[in-house]
Amino acid sequence: MKEVQIGTKPDLRSLRLKSYSAVGVLTDENTLRHCYPSIAGKLPEHHLLQVPSGEDQKTLATCEKIWQQLTDLRFDRHAVLLLLGGGVIGDMGGFCAATYKRGIDFVILPTTLLSQVDASVGGKLGIDFHGLKNHIGVFQLPRLTVIGTDFLETLPERELRSGFAEVIKHCLISDSAMWGKLRRRSLESQNWLTLVKHSVAFKHKVVSRDPKETGRRKILNFGHTIGHALETHFLNSGNRILHGEAIAAGMMMESSIAVGKKLMSRQEGEEVTGYLTSLYGKLDVPDPGRILPLVQQDKKNRSNKILMALPHGIGKAVWDIPVSPSEIEGAMNAYRAFQT
Repeated sequence: MKEVQIGTKPDLRSLRLKSYSAVGVLTDENTLRHCYPSIAGKLPEHHLLQVPSGEDQKTLATCEKIWQQLTDLRFDRHAVLLLLGGGVIGDMGGFCAATYKRGIDFVILPTTLLSQVDASVGGKLGIDFHGLKNHIGVFQLPRLTVIGTDFLETLPERELRSGFAEVIKHCLISDSAMWGKLRRRSLESQNWLTLVKHSVAFKHKVVSRDPKETGRRKILNFGHTIGHALETHFLNSGNRILHGEAIAAGMMMESSIAVGKKLMSRQEGEEVTGYLTSLYGKLDVPDPGRILPLVQQDKKNRSNKILMALPHGIGKAVWDIPVSPSEIEGAMNAYRAFQT
């Protein structure tokens, strides 16, 4: 793992940017307005690159625009690209940097809670392809990740709540004590610096031992097998939901599957579902028959078997657990019938 720096404000002094042949800053319209002004004066001469915001922009067509901007600016292999934004900028911008001229250095400056605790750590880069989330990509570590929690003050509450789902996930699969503390506080009263440091340290530890996701790293996918399928469905239907909203629903359904497999007690499952529902409510999910084909495209599957990461009690997790279509259907129907 490369270095991750965490503080209230991003510290760029260690980057030695002047040693690069060129410096680029990739933004979208939101981070250009709300985040770029706080770092602009700390940078040497640099070039601004901009793409539209949104998950629907995370495509090969947008990558072509980024590659064309880098080409027009005559960036060579000794240039660096700073990625100022959320998960879309980090995933897509990193993918573009890792493939431009066979790879240039990039630095991630995550501006959303979701990207700070999840997307910015681990070296997973990529784009969506023909409606399938993160279908094309590579593993490549950034030169550095610089996290400033002050950026979270620029977020709408819905975006903050979305990122919080990944914080909750990390606690559920690794730290029952932190889960107990977290669920006793409202969203507004959380200590973000403490939680970001906790999530980054946990994910850093897991990823450093399994960088290519051949084993234990798979536990980080709890909630994501069904969650990614839901996110893809809503994106394709034109009624997009946020990543964390999909993952929260996925964690509820996958916890139900864990209860059915005796990996969690019913009381633990109800504790998880009750807390997540209090924060995220319920999605109007479609019939399971419309979601199962998307689940069957999940990257963790093997030999036509659906494999999930599931909680083993609260604070631990297991991976590569075979799950049948009927178990998924049952969990989805239970979610749809649950009364908030």
